[in-house]
Amino acid sequence: MTSILYIGGTGTISAACVRRSVALGHDVAVLNRGSGRRPLPAEAELIEADIRDPAAVRDALGDRRFDVVAEFLAFTPDHIATDLDLFEGRTGQYVFISSASAYEKPPRRVPVTESTPLRNPFWQYSRDKIACEDVLVAAHRERGLPVTIIRPSHTYDERLLPTIGGWTDIARMRAGRPVIVHGDGTSLWTITHSDDFAVAFTGLLANPQAIGEAFTITGTHAPTWNQIYGWLADAAGVAAPDIVHVASDTIATFAPEVAPGLIGDKAHSMVFDVSKVTALVPEFRTTITFDEGARRIIGYYDANPDAQRADQDLDALFDRIAAHARSAG
Repeated sequence: MTSILYIGGTGTISAACVRRSVALGHDVAVLNRGSGRRPLPAEAELIEADIRDPAAVRDALGDRRFDVVAEFLAFTPDHIATDLDLFEGRTGQYVFISSASAYEKPPRRVPVTESTPLRNPFWQYSRDKIACEDVLVAAHRERGLPVTIIRPSHTYDERLLPTIGGWTDIARMRAGRPVIVHGDGTSLWTITHSDDFAVAFTGLLANPQAIGEAFTITGTHAPTWNQIYGWLADAAGVAAPDIVHVASDTIATFAPEVAPGLIGDKAHSMVFDVSKVTALVPEFRTTITFDEGARRIIGYYDANPDAQRADQDLDALFDRIAAHARSAG
């Protein structure tokens, strides 16, 4: 039995990994502030502490050791420095969740592999993840830190809509109002269900061949954005959604807050070679494509009306963008 400490454990990706680790019979503990977004399995131990408060974490953990520490809440080099102070020497594997958005944008070639350069001049989030990786790789080279780096791309579950507007887009579709899709909607976007991701992730835990390595974990399902929006419309009962295609640069001009994640990631066709991870975890594959994922998402939101939160500011912004695009022909 492998002892695993998840830092976070209730997010889109980490909750699925916790569930699978428990299902595999591992000894699972989850460290967070106790206000998780998704429920933990009864078999998982909750350790309440804020990872940003090292003294509280030390008090909560005492002298415990873990075979694996899986870090889902580190976003800057300072976070990594704190983790190394807390966990180096008390775990056989430190697993850092980086991001596939760190790969160069725009990509010079696809599929993207683990050897694709890490460079994203558009998104600070990605640059911070790269800086975190740099710290960890140096620690591995200099003193043998048993690190494994994971780079997920767009991973979702039934609570996470993948579109720019989230539920606002679905509300607009159902009201017969225009919905903005970036570019011409034909770029390819790899989108992975968290339950599939968890198969690959848990297969790398306590795996000696994963130490000192980086892995892209995505499925092989890469629909177009037109398909993604179309499947959501079908699931929402909208036969003919009013789709307005708008250049990504134009959307970024109207909405600078979405520019980093759009220009620095979603605007590009992103297809990945995952042969490195499947070589170690051969059971990993795509089992949930987004036509099914869209049905699960809409089903969840329709069953939970309180989650149906349309953003009034975004709603007004989309009206302005659509009006601009149509006036420009």
